[in-house]
Amino acid sequence: MTNIFKIAFRNLLRYRRRTLLTATLVTLGVVFVLVFTSVSGSFKQMMISQITDSMMGHLQIHRKGYVAAIDTLPLNLGIKQPGYAKLEALLQQEHGVAAYSPRIKFGGMFSNFMETTNIRLNGIIPEKEFAVVPFLPERVSSGVKTLKQGEIMVPELLARGMNVKVGDTVVIVATNQSGSVNGKQFLVSAVLESASGPGGRDGYLHFDDAVELLRMEQPEISEVAIRLKKFGALPKLENKLRSQLEAQKNPKGKPVFELHSWEALSPFARIAKMLDLMTLFIKIMLVSIVLISIMNVMMMAVFERVREIGTIAAIGTPPATIRSLFLVEGLCLGLFGAVAGTVLGSLIILIINLSNITFSFGQQTGLLLKAYLEPGDILMVSVIVVVVSVLATLQPAIKASRMQPVDALRHV
Repeated sequence: MTNIFKIAFRNLLRYRRRTLLTATLVTLGVVFVLVFTSVSGSFKQMMISQITDSMMGHLQIHRKGYVAAIDTLPLNLGIKQPGYAKLEALLQQEHGVAAYSPRIKFGGMFSNFMETTNIRLNGIIPEKEFAVVPFLPERVSSGVKTLKQGEIMVPELLARGMNVKVGDTVVIVATNQSGSVNGKQFLVSAVLESASGPGGRDGYLHFDDAVELLRMEQPEISEVAIRLKKFGALPKLENKLRSQLEAQKNPKGKPVFELHSWEALSPFARIAKMLDLMTLFIKIMLVSIVLISIMNVMMMAVFERVREIGTIAAIGTPPATIRSLFLVEGLCLGLFGAVAGTVLGSLIILIINLSNITFSFGQQTGLLLKAYLEPGDILMVSVIVVVVSVLATLQPAIKASRMQPVDALRHV
């Protein structure tokens, strides 16, 4: 086997220009795929982080039927205290959960004593909410990054339209579950930059203020937002929590809770899937480039070395050995392209990271692009290149091994 590798390597060196051109095409294909995968993966992760870490969380638990009517923010589909106590016990026992936060979501009227408009509000427990969505305080464009009772965080677009600034007093009027109307004064403590996605233009007030404003005898939770310790564990943990929640039944035997991931609640999940589809398309292009390039080289090698093939066949070289010679040549081309492409691609990605490239996403500006490569992506691309290189060589190798020595020696 060692001799076969030596002969194959020498054959590649005999036709250096062609070998170099083919190896360069394979290398460029690998570089293109790795750079595109890393940059698109970085953008995708940044986009997901801006959505999950600034407002949504990774998972959300609601009372059954709430999400179907979420646009109206129904107060009659809240999670009552006994149910929330069960959820707390369940989440505290789950090691994959990093933090969770109860929210009371409702709509109201926002007044600066001169004008009135509608607003979506979230009643939150600040320390719990900021643990679930750590980017929320970073959205504060003016004011303080904390929230106390009697204070409200106002979305930037509303503050600009109503000419409201930090330190102003405003009034929130809301209708509770029984139809009673109540109002309460708040001090504007912060103005929030808008973020893309559902909840990106909501206001925030303290959980106890929401309970008082809605005149709740006992708090009823609209949703429980959850942050995981490892984002990559989301599918596994989602299935586990869903099975546990489905075991919670009401007296009629129907599920009490429903669980949704950020993907099910955010339209930007479709963009993330489109990026995955584009990455797959680029990988298919890589396979095509490698396949055509190496198959062309090997076919030319067979036609140019017909007499040589006839000579080694005439002296007793088995067809399997002749076939192996060409397969090893393809293997060497694939290995060289994979290694060179990985090294060059990693270097380009390093340069990109050192360049501190920034981009905007929705209302967010100045986001830093940090391209990265997962070891699994490198391994997958390298394996694809090597396997396709060998497969592309298979047909020319079979053709060479089936040549009759007499016909090959007479070839001109």
